[in-house]
Amino acid sequence: MADAVEPDNPGGNAGAWPTIPSRFRACELALPAPWEARFGPLRRGAVDRLVVVGQIGQSIDGRIATVTGHSKYINGPAGLAHLHRLRALVDAVLIGIGTAVADDPLLTVRRCAGPSPARVVLDPRGRLPPTAKVLTADGTRRLVVTAEGVAPRLPAGVEIVGIPASGGEIAPADILAALAERGFARILIEGGAHTVSRFIAAGCLDRLHVMVAPIMLGAGQAGVTLQPITTADQALRAPMQAHLIGEEVLLDCDLTAQRVAIGQAKKST
Repeated sequence: MADAVEPDNPGGNAGAWPTIPSRFRACELALPAPWEARFGPLRRGAVDRLVVVGQIGQSIDGRIATVTGHSKYINGPAGLAHLHRLRALVDAVLIGIGTAVADDPLLTVRRCAGPSPARVVLDPRGRLPPTAKVLTADGTRRLVVTAEGVAPRLPAGVEIVGIPASGGEIAPADILAALAERGFARILIEGGAHTVSRFIAAGCLDRLHVMVAPIMLGAGQAGVTLQPITTADQALRAPMQAHLIGEEVLLDCDLTAQRVAIGQAKKST
């Protein structure tokens, strides 16, 4: 039996989801409810021509995995459907090598209507096995971002993007610049926690979507890890909208105030 998902037309037939991906890209008018509130801010960039959104699924107590690393699935059908809708609206989805190896995801759109985005793996040291599902030849562009000089063994047709690295890490701004040069304007940073955290720290996200599931794990891996601060007034603050989606809550965090124009970001580790 297929997994249940949030209905494609929670706002009624006028707002049925199957029409939204094309309207999102082509129409200047606001999207019908509830889609404009959830996805309208992703239609065009506020800082430059890019729109970069990060996504994290977590428990009420801020965990994305148990102490053993188990994370499938913290979010329920509604949260997973939202993730697939994000994929259907962006040009490219990016994950780090840790997520690619641990989860071996497909990164395709399956829980809703819409096109699958290009799939990008951040793999500075060339660790991605050529049998990884994300590299499946299905007509969608596949890219692997590596440190300059690394020559991974990958299937034919996979684009290798070599970028100078510092301390084994590639600066998020350099990654976005390379993807922009290859025609990608809307980019989803899907995981894992280390990769999303680095993009936040570097000022390279426009929005952060945090999908909170109605569970508490008590301990485990945190969703976002930034440099420690000493007082609360030093915290990164972001305007936020909350959306109830099924039994889960989407926190849409606006990070445009700290977003740097690509080409002007300081390198971050």
